[in-house]
Amino acid sequence: MATNAVDETEAAEATTEEKAVKTTESDEVTATGAEEDEAREEAGEAASEQERPSGVGQGAAAVVSAALGVVSLTGSWVGTVAAARQNLIGQLETAQNASVAKQIQAVYGDAWQTTALWAGLFALTALVVGVVTLARPAFGTPGRVQAPWIKSVAWAGVALGVIGLILAVLKYTDVLLGLPSTS
Repeated sequence: MATNAVDETEAAEATTEEKAVKTTESDEVTATGAEEDEAREEAGEAASEQERPSGVGQGAAAVVSAALGVVSLTGSWVGTVAAARQNLIGQLETAQNASVAKQIQAVYGDAWQTTALWAGLFALTALVVGVVTLARPAFGTPGRVQAPWIKSVAWAGVALGVIGLILAVLKYTDVLLGLPSTS
């Protein structure tokens, strides 16, 4: 019986020691697993920060859209030079004995239409850049929200582009500020 009692005691002690060892091992595994999880999270955060766009490009595109819209309304150096060139061509190609209506059209009308054409190109570019800027988040990272100021400036660019495009078409077709009648 004493042998049985000693064997039972040794078995109980061995079971207790095995449980302690298993518990310690599981704690180490858990600690190691937690450390690995933390390392993965830090690496994931670092990787996602590198992959995650900051919105600088979208902000720049929105500002460019608004600026192009303003240029379409106020005029550009390119439009002015093109109009002056068209004016010079009209003066050179128009004969002195041409009718007044033909002279006005060649010298002023064509230059006016050239200015309207360039304004329309700037307006169309502003409109396209603004729409692309607004649509960009739909094709980007899911769940990524576009900054409100980017949306506002891009909408301003779209609005200025639409207004500039309408005015350019009206100027080009002589509905707005057409040439004076010579009759």
